[in-house]
Amino acid sequence: MITRTSQPAGGTLLISEMKEFATFPKSTQRYIRRALDVAYGRRDAIECWSRDDGETASIRAQARLYKQLDHLRLQVPDDSGLDMIEPFIGMLITLTAFDLGQERLDCFASYRFLYERLVGAASRPWLPAAFCSAAALPHLHPERRRILLQSISESAATAPGWSSREPVFWPEWVEKVDVAQAA
Repeated sequence: MITRTSQPAGGTLLISEMKEFATFPKSTQRYIRRALDVAYGRRDAIECWSRDDGETASIRAQARLYKQLDHLRLQVPDDSGLDMIEPFIGMLITLTAFDLGQERLDCFASYRFLYERLVGAASRPWLPAAFCSAAALPHLHPERRRILLQSISESAATAPGWSSREPVFWPEWVEKVDVAQAA
């Protein structure tokens, strides 16, 4: 598990990330929080997120795959040299294919939001390629492939540069409070 140290971020950045997260469907928000719990061991993901045997199996598979994240973070190429990308991009596409196959990330924006937090800001230049590659794989239904591939904007796919600023908003599960008991 990595530790995140953060410098004070402007409230504007935090609010804009929160607003972006709020635009995602509830199922996507739930999946992003679950994925971050699995990746960073914030809580027992099965106890918190599993509603049935299928979801338990999915969380276990996710945990097995996410063990590669520490290594992946160390492999992020610092330039676009082709000799540097093979160990990184193959693993990134595999993880992306798993997450897209869970059918909870329904567009590039939600995928980017999650992976900026899973891998870090340095991965931003590589995310469009990994997303398009994984979204085109045959394990996804053709209609789902079409929807995913159409969700990436031309500007996201052809960006001339990317921010190196790390994300500041990390969504977490919040227990519901019984208003009657709280009073």
